[in-house]
Order: sequence, then C-alpha cells, then structure tokens
Amino acid sequence: MEADAGPGPSDEELMGRLQGGEDAALAPLMQRWEVPVRRFIFRIIGNATEAEDLAQETFVRIYTKRGAYRTGAKFSTWCFAIAANQAKNRLRWWRRRPELSLNAWTDAGGEQPDESRAGAPASHEAVRHEQVAAVLAAVAALPLELRTALVLFEYEDQSMADIAETLGCTAKAVENRLYRARQQLKLRLGTAAD
Repeated sequence: MEADAGPGPSDEELMGRLQGGEDAALAPLMQRWEVPVRRFIFRIIGNATEAEDLAQETFVRIYTKRGAYRTGAKFSTWCFAIAANQAKNRLRWWRRRPELSLNAWTDAGGEQPDESRAGAPASHEAVRHEQVAAVLAAVAALPLELRTALVLFEYEDQSMADIAETLGCTAKAVENRLYRARQQLKLRLGTAAD
C-alpha cells in the first residue's frame, strides 16, 4: 500500500531533509505512513495495542537510523523493513515469556481499528466478524516468514521486488513464500479459492 504523498515533497526528498538535519521532515512521513505501518504490524502480531506502540517505535528507529537510509532508495521499502523487524523482535520477546501465552496476548489486543462498517445490519456484521476472525487466526498461525510476505503482498500492495528488498531475499523466494502461505491458508480455512 502506497501512502498518498499528495502535493509536496516525496518521501525520499523528506528523508534527504531528515538526513540533512531538518528534524521537522519526520512529521509528514509519520502522517503519511503511520496508519499503513500500524496495520501492517497488527497483521503480523495480531495485537492492536502492541501495533500502536511498535508503529511509534518504527518512526523512532527511522529517526535514529536516518543516516543508514540509502539516498535514492524507496522509503516505503525501508520503512516496512524496520516495521517487520520491530514486529519480529516483539514476537520473539513474547515467546520467551512463559508466564503469558502468545494466544492470550493476541486475544487481549482486540480487533484492528478502522475496520468497522457503520450501518451494516447486525446479522451481516456478526457473520463478517466471524469471517474476519477466522482469516486473522489463519494468517496469525502461519510461520512468520510466510505471514510477513503475505501481509506485505495482499494487504500492503507491495510488489515482489519491494518485498524481496524488505525481507532481504530474492523475488523467487517471495513468490515461493506466497505460494506456501496460500496453500496453508486454504487448508486452515477449508477453501478451494486461490
């Protein structure tokens, strides 16, 4: 998913300014990318509260690591790579905490914000809620490398090349991960759809 840059400087121009010492250049980047980053992280870790925190941490990391940004590189790819690392690190951290199960932690996060349909009949909303919950559970059950590739491709509309750069692998590896993720989702959801 590409954030709408609208009129004004591109993401890459803003990163150049940030690298040049113009700290105020971070604000428009956050305005453009905070919601897509938060949604991406939520789809990886399944906890809305943690996703909010990790989205903020992602932008802190962008600021502190601004010198590592390669001039001319696509900002969204770099941003999602940082967000993916933040999500992966948080999942590792939670898995090392035996006193709390990952499922209980995920369940405590509630639903993803910005996904409700105001005015829908209650019966349709209940069915939709069950379908969304089933898909979220199936996606959350995927191995992290498959889940990350799937979320970037299906939900964030990134190209194979961008995903490959984000994940540090080849486009063929991304294609393979997407295929395996879809196959596992078919089995979990009991569908024959692609």
